[in-house]
Amino acid sequence: MTEEHSAKSEHQIVRIGGRKSKLAVIQSHEVKDLIEREFSQYSCTVRALKTLGDQVQSKPLYSFGGKAVWTKELEDLLYEKDKEKRIDLIVHSLKDMPTLLPDGFLVGAIIKRVDPTDCIIMAKESPYKTLDDLPDGSVVGTSSIRRSAQLKRKYPKLVFESVRGNIETRLSKLDDPITPFSCIVLATAGLLRVKLAHRITQRLDSSVMYHAVGQGALGIEIRSDDPWIAGILQKINDKETAICCFAERSLMRTLEGGCSVPIGVESNYDDTTKQLCLKAVVVSVDGTEAVEDEYTMTIEDMRQDAIICGQQLAHKMIKNGAKDILDRINLDKIDQ
Repeated sequence: MTEEHSAKSEHQIVRIGGRKSKLAVIQSHEVKDLIEREFSQYSCTVRALKTLGDQVQSKPLYSFGGKAVWTKELEDLLYEKDKEKRIDLIVHSLKDMPTLLPDGFLVGAIIKRVDPTDCIIMAKESPYKTLDDLPDGSVVGTSSIRRSAQLKRKYPKLVFESVRGNIETRLSKLDDPITPFSCIVLATAGLLRVKLAHRITQRLDSSVMYHAVGQGALGIEIRSDDPWIAGILQKINDKETAICCFAERSLMRTLEGGCSVPIGVESNYDDTTKQLCLKAVVVSVDGTEAVEDEYTMTIEDMRQDAIICGQQLAHKMIKNGAKDILDRINLDKIDQ
């Protein structure tokens, strides 16, 4: 077998890695289907792995202090020396990806976004449908400071308690006959992907809650020196989603916020006018202080201009006190 033919044979299989939850596996297969639809000459394998964030379910998310809990074990496999164990790309929920990746890694593509909003799921047999319906003192389950901070701002008489686990685990805690929760807050996209949209009782637009950076989108992480995979991913990258998400991630990076701080966003890109509108809010943990602003600019270069848009909005918000709010957050002393 010639060296050229051998190299070609090795490139018939694209090895995909992702987390082991039901939702993560569905997301990995979503990317698998996109690649195989575009490239009939390739087949994809999917490898699912438990990460630290999956294994430690007893602590609320903010106590970890960063996003690497979802990514490090998978990133190690991108540079695994054993070719049989090595993977070519990682499928992430983009909101779980650090905004600064380690050297040697990059976001190779962002595929078309599913509804990025957050939503309310009431307990089974609940007479209530929306947050406005709930009596004072009702308990809302969420481990996200972004969610609880924004909701405290709008609904100061509700009580917020941590609830961890995958979608099925959280729903089972909600539906337990002796549950303390009146409802829980989840990402709409996750419920859509696992075919549980019928459980959604209220979708929250930005008048109530700005969504997380990257929420609803899948980010594909690759080795920075892999032109073969980078070329494949160009075909499945969604331009509109990528522009919005690069801007959102740039905003968060400039504000120096991780996944456990109360930064919410909303973004819209019009491909006809090339206008990107990015909106954001930073809220104090108790919901009493907030900085909310927006920035619009014309996008010529998909990645670089979107990054600049995020930086510009971040600088506006910093001038108005957003950084002061974030700097006062001490994750070790948060009591939820």
